[in-house]
Amino acid sequence: MTMTYEQVTLFAIMGSVLGLLLWGRIRYDVVSFGALAVAVLLGVVDTDKAFAGFGHPAVIIIALVLIVSRALQLSGAIEMITRNFVDAGRSLTMHISVMAGIGATLSAFMNNVAALALLMPVDMQAANKSKRSPALSLMPLSFATILGGMATLIGTPPNIVIAQFRETALGEPYKMFDFAPVGLACAAVGIAYIALIGWRFLPVEATSHNSAAELEDLEGYVVEVGVPANSPAVGQTVRELFPIADENDAVILGVVRRGQRLPGFASGETLRKGDILVVEAGPDAVEQFAGALKLIYSSSSKHTGPLAGTLSMTEAVVPIGARIEGRSALDVSLLYRHGVMLLGISRQGKRFRERVRRVNIKAGDILLLMGPDDQLPEVVNWLGCMPLAERGLQVTQRDKAGLAISIFAVAIIAASVGIVYLPVALAACVVAYVLLKVISLSQLYEAIEWPVVVLLASLIPIGAALEQSGGTSLIAQLIVTVTVGLPVVAVLVLMMIVTMTLSDVLNNVATVLIAAPVAVDVANRLQVNPDSLLMTVAVAASCAFLTPIGHKNNTIIMGPGGYRFGDYWRMGLPLEIIVVIVSVPAILFFWPL
Repeated sequence: MTMTYEQVTLFAIMGSVLGLLLWGRIRYDVVSFGALAVAVLLGVVDTDKAFAGFGHPAVIIIALVLIVSRALQLSGAIEMITRNFVDAGRSLTMHISVMAGIGATLSAFMNNVAALALLMPVDMQAANKSKRSPALSLMPLSFATILGGMATLIGTPPNIVIAQFRETALGEPYKMFDFAPVGLACAAVGIAYIALIGWRFLPVEATSHNSAAELEDLEGYVVEVGVPANSPAVGQTVRELFPIADENDAVILGVVRRGQRLPGFASGETLRKGDILVVEAGPDAVEQFAGALKLIYSSSSKHTGPLAGTLSMTEAVVPIGARIEGRSALDVSLLYRHGVMLLGISRQGKRFRERVRRVNIKAGDILLLMGPDDQLPEVVNWLGCMPLAERGLQVTQRDKAGLAISIFAVAIIAASVGIVYLPVALAACVVAYVLLKVISLSQLYEAIEWPVVVLLASLIPIGAALEQSGGTSLIAQLIVTVTVGLPVVAVLVLMMIVTMTLSDVLNNVATVLIAAPVAVDVANRLQVNPDSLLMTVAVAASCAFLTPIGHKNNTIIMGPGGYRFGDYWRMGLPLEIIVVIVSVPAILFFWPL
């Protein structure tokens, strides 16, 4: 069959998008928006429809859910729940069961990244008190928050996109709890597997040491300290300082002079006023080492001085899409504009050979930051990072927790019974939160993940054009041809496996936008219920358990858990197989062919 110009062009654009997303060097929102611009310039997307995606209900709902999640976090609503259920004295299996249950429940009604951000400090604190590695429980917690999102319309972006696509294709969207029968079955069986068996598949090297204690001590950080004129280090060689460093559990890695790193460890170099020592140590060790030699944190005249009692340190993990991801502390003017210094970076034990504040930050890194007590939390939030310490649950509006939950519950009930259109209900909830000062306007805009909004809004017109051009029909025809003679159940399994594979390496929203139109076309060709195929895509798109890049939650836990890229499939592959075994019969029962 000969393809038209539109089909060839759109396939080429979508193929390029997939290739660039897999490459990962260019952020996904830039890739998608660039693809939209190219599609418009080549005439395969109409100019008047180019930006229609930014007003699409799916985009609006996702943005509103993110705001509501942030408001619930600020109100202290989540602390009310975790405070009464988390007990460090429980066995590991019971602890994982409780944390996974809480995480899945929260993720059903709020953004699952926000749910993990709230529970991760609690989990790490429990691991520290129990003197065990957080690696044993962080991956189960991450997987549980992903599973929980499958149960409701607002639990995960793929469900929102699928629901709105169904309205376009079949005339009516999915309702709030249409996903619950299949989603709850997958979540229940999945959590049981995670708590009883799954954590045992984690590699020994990731769980044989106490990662919680290591994170608390912040070993492995590379820190820079300056040598002032009154320091005893002036006039001594670096080699002569090694004994003092050893006494204080610090390691001298090198010297920076006049902005340039001296070769090697510079062990024979005589230190001068204004030099900077590059040291690997934890904050306590740095304080002792700096105190012994009267060292300072910066050679800048504006930001000099020893460790001061008014300053504090915090550690934070960098998620995908954080403001500082792909940039250095100098790029964001962290010290000069915000008064907070990046002291060190931990990246799976790697020692940096360049200036710390010039290192481009990656998702999964753990940052050691120092600054005024009253500014650190705000700056961590501005950077888009997540605090690892217990202060992640410190909130200031506990008196509004009950009110925030009540307003949200009313909005969900009103939308669920059809009294109010879901976007309107969520919008009213957000307005109420702003008027009651549960969330400020600045926090409101910061809560929205703009890269996800741009990704979805950009790919919606391209996906619509591909469908209108007959491109999705060609893919559907190929799938039907490959599975000819096989039962329809085999088609469901194939669609689920292909979608899961895409979701493990691509953004799950992009995966749904590609797979949903194909699912409807396949259903029409086989003359079966389209809901069966759409639910298959919804479940599969949410199941990204094989890699740390398939879902933001998996990336967030990589540094704190000390996981490597290849650790995820050990627990994740059996989980994906379990999801297929559980979900396909559930879909056939609740959404029969």
